[in-house]
Amino acid sequence: MAVVAAAAGWLLRLRAAGAEGHWRRFRGVRLARGFLHPSATVEDAAQRRQVAHFTFQPDPEPREYGQTQKMNLFQSVTSALDNSLAKDPTAVIFGEDVAFGGVFRCTVGLRDKYGKDRVFNTPLCEQGIVGFGIGIAVTGATAIAEIQFADYIFPAFDQIVNEAAKYRYRSGDLFNCGSLTIRSPWGCVGHGALYHSQSPEAFFAHCPGIKVVIPRSPFQAKGLLLSCIEDKNPCIFFEPKILYRAAAEQVPIEPYNIPLSQAEVIQEGSDVTLVAWGTQVHVIREVASMAKEKLGVSCEVIDLRTIIPWDVDTVCKSVIKTGRLLISHEAPLTGGFASEISSTVQEECFLNLEAPISRVCGYDTPFPHIFEPFYIPDKWKCYDALRKMINY
Repeated sequence: MAVVAAAAGWLLRLRAAGAEGHWRRFRGVRLARGFLHPSATVEDAAQRRQVAHFTFQPDPEPREYGQTQKMNLFQSVTSALDNSLAKDPTAVIFGEDVAFGGVFRCTVGLRDKYGKDRVFNTPLCEQGIVGFGIGIAVTGATAIAEIQFADYIFPAFDQIVNEAAKYRYRSGDLFNCGSLTIRSPWGCVGHGALYHSQSPEAFFAHCPGIKVVIPRSPFQAKGLLLSCIEDKNPCIFFEPKILYRAAAEQVPIEPYNIPLSQAEVIQEGSDVTLVAWGTQVHVIREVASMAKEKLGVSCEVIDLRTIIPWDVDTVCKSVIKTGRLLISHEAPLTGGFASEISSTVQEECFLNLEAPISRVCGYDTPFPHIFEPFYIPDKWKCYDALRKMINY
């Protein structure tokens, strides 16, 4: 009976854990393999690329940082983590399954290279992962925590918002956990449905004391991640998981930094300002090309890169020039970070606006599975909104 009771208790604990326990791990592995696993055939990969809602556009090869190597996004993240562990003997990496490389392979090989005391697994407990990271950072060490999916960062919300973000303030700067960086795969992936597709950046944008960063490419990912790790404030680094293998370009092998809180004007224009971050940058770049070809409209494209503190000056300077602004993100419309940008631009650039600011975002529903193509703010939705602004 004792054996039966123990087995029953174990099953009940598994069921109670649900998405928070072993089942999530299995689902995560299946997700990574199903959409991103390198064993997929070339024909399968080509077919998936055809149905993707974006076309990745690599940046020109950077020359100022020395020798480069072609990397996809997960490899550029691995390179950044490798550089950090080599440079900083106090740096440690921890999270669910990171010891064997993680479900997206971002930490592959690092345990073998740096040892089990510096790259190690944690229990399946996001609150514990971040709380543990805060404790390590308070001692002065560099803590790099991984939350396996951004959708599961919410159990750690209290630790991030009420502890990490306020630690310096509550102690009058006697103590801080500024050397904490939290990495997490983010955004839609093709068939991630409710629990593997969310974009929760707006939840954290309301919290003073942390920084939130989202890259658009492998080159950007490495430089921005290294800046987050070296920054003296707790940082959340969201990685667009659909780009892990879909995005590849030349990336410097040696460490380099891209400044935080500085948006990048990717393409200059005179008629409309387009603002996005992460995967959506590639959508609006395609929209800019469509607008030029079909409407003769010149678009200025801005990658925000840092969500908080965001670069108000670059965006407002562009809107003053163009008189029109379109903001697009995957997260739901209501309360999304596009609302904050829109409000600020309305206050700062009201007399320069030629048309109402447009937000093209996800719907105010849970992220759907089979209806994902209808949910995401694709190039056609953005193009339609842009056309309406021009004709206003």
